[in-house]
Amino acid sequence: QVQFVESGGGFVQPGGSLRLSCVASGSISSFYAMGWYRQAPGEQRELIAGTGQRTNYVDSVKGRFTISRDNAKNSLFLQMDNLKPEDTAVYYCNALPLQPWGQGTQVTVSS
Repeated sequence: QVQFVESGGGFVQPGGSLRLSCVASGSISSFYAMGWYRQAPGEQRELIAGTGQRTNYVDSVKGRFTISRDNAKNSLFLQMDNLKPEDTAVYYCNALPLQPWGQGTQVTVSS
């Protein structure tokens, strides 16, 4: 198992951008698929972006978020542009098979 540490969250106004990073405690090369999840208050955690054979996004973030990975740095990234208030959530990364969840990073979008 590997541990993930997410960072890069913060407070941003609508229309702004953030770049999230996720660093693993070990190699991620063996993980065919990795993804970014988010959990808004009172809601279930949901997968919003995944990378494997190809990248996939939920409709709510398609065209605004971009997932990428750097196996050499054991890292996963999420570039988030044109942020909206409904993007407010705690963001997590993980792999398949699922590993222990990290602490996540809070993203708050508000004017």
